Amino acid sequence: MNARSSVLFLTASLILMLCTPLETLCVQTRDHLTEQEVELVKDAQELDKRIAIFIKAADRRMLVLKGVEATSAKQLKEDAESWGELPTGTRAELIGDMARIFDEAITNIDDVSSRDEKNPLIPKALRSLAAAVTRIVEQLKPSEAKAKNDSETNSFDQLIGNAESIIQAANKLPPPVEKKEKNKTEKTKGAN
Repeated sequence: MNARSSVLFLTASLILMLCTPLETLCVQTRDHLTEQEVELVKDAQELDKRIAIFIKAADRRMLVLKGVEATSAKQLKEDAESWGELPTGTRAELIGDMARIFDEAITNIDDVSSRDEKNPLIPKALRSLAAAVTRIVEQLKPSEAKAKNDSETNSFDQLIGNAESIIQAANKLPPPVEKKEKNKTEKTKGAN
């Protein structure tokens, strides 16, 4: 390697090293959960409670999309104490957050299912997640046609794809079984 090649190589290496941190900063993605929401998820060890946290986190983003005027100041204050401030972001970011929240919920259900297929919390969690996803998608459907850019369109596509996966999985569940105690109580009342 001659001197000129060495200088060019060192210059190129230096430029690459200087540009890499800037590139890394530009590529970083947004967290789909706030710090407080992450802590609530960590604290919720039972699947149904964890899924309820994910649903509430998605609902908080819907609240921001709809406008916080729809909620009472008292409710916002109560939520802020345990959930933190409402998340912020563009429509595309908030919808993308919901898509990733539902993806994380799917992953949590899959993880529990892979360890314990007969866990009674799986159907309960999946049904409540499917109901929430259906409600949220229905509320967002009118906005989907008004997507302003590719980012919003991609966020909607990801959200709808996750919603369809959740709904399909919930539709494969057997019908809910009533508890035996409830049946005994009804039989006892009928006999009197």
